[in-house]
Amino acid sequence: HFAVEAFDLEAVDYVLKPVSADRLERAIERAVARRGQRRQRASQFLDELWVPHRSELLRIAVSEVHQIDAERDYVRLHVGGPEAQRSYLLLQTIAGLEERLDPEQFIRIHRSTILRRDNIRGLRHDGLGVWSAELVNGDALRIGRTYLGRVKAMAGR
Repeated sequence: HFAVEAFDLEAVDYVLKPVSADRLERAIERAVARRGQRRQRASQFLDELWVPHRSELLRIAVSEVHQIDAERDYVRLHVGGPEAQRSYLLLQTIAGLEERLDPEQFIRIHRSTILRRDNIRGLRHDGLGVWSAELVNGDALRIGRTYLGRVKAMAGR
């Protein structure tokens, strides 16, 4: 019963009493290895994007991006707050960019839309299986059926 609960909590190992030094050492090595894997996974995600703007390249921190929309083989990055909102076009498919974004920070809600998770205020059921994501700025964006399960899982449903 405790082992099942431990794995639900993503335990690295399960050590039973009496604990032998050898067994404890292996458990610690496993924990250290997993911690290294998490760091490595975190570093594979983008921290910044370089986008062409007029005659220059601008560096945009991924943390500034709150919405990404697909436009054929391009994506439109929406950056900034309500007063100073800007958007930039980047030659990149939405699927290609999604793979390089941290899923802890971003979630795809539609085949043409990725949102920063903290840009979502709530989810609304509009009837007949249609759901919308309510954004912090008051806008509502429809959630595609393909992505609904993942979005609900984010909300603990």
